[in-house]
Amino acid sequence: MALITLPALVATLLLLPSTVVNAQGNLATFPATPLASKHFAYPTGLPYQADSEQLIRGTQTGYNICNSTTENQNSLCQTSFLNALDDFCLWAPINPNSTIPDTEGEEVAWCTKPGRGTRLIPAGALKGVQFMRTPDYVQVVGFIDQRLINIQTGDFGGELDPHGADLASILLPVHRLPRS
Repeated sequence: MALITLPALVATLLLLPSTVVNAQGNLATFPATPLASKHFAYPTGLPYQADSEQLIRGTQTGYNICNSTTENQNSLCQTSFLNALDDFCLWAPINPNSTIPDTEGEEVAWCTKPGRGTRLIPAGALKGVQFMRTPDYVQVVGFIDQRLINIQTGDFGGELDPHGADLASILLPVHRLPRS
């Protein structure tokens, strides 16, 4: 049986991250431009994929140009809309019984109304919704049967924003209410 000393173990562990990174090739960890800093005109200026860089966590799973040809319950549209109490989208997993932490970079848009090129939130999924508009933000809060939008029962979600460890996200809210 071989013995390893604590200093040798620490030295070995310190070497692991660089080994893992080197195994990935020349992929960048951070995008040249964080998604939160990108702006696109709607509807004519949307790129096929807003996050088109080859980063260490992979490429964007779906697409951002969404229309009647992409609208179905298998849509990979990742563009969300937030207009009113009865006209908004949520991001949720592609596959049933998924957890948000495991699919954070792969969510797709699920909307309350057709015509967006997304998946539709099934009837009966929304149990209560509140729409709030302030001078600084618009927010939708509510209760949902998350199983109906592919989120595993008991999953309490995660943070779906472009300000995480890699400054990347596939989530692109492109249409918001005008400020009054």
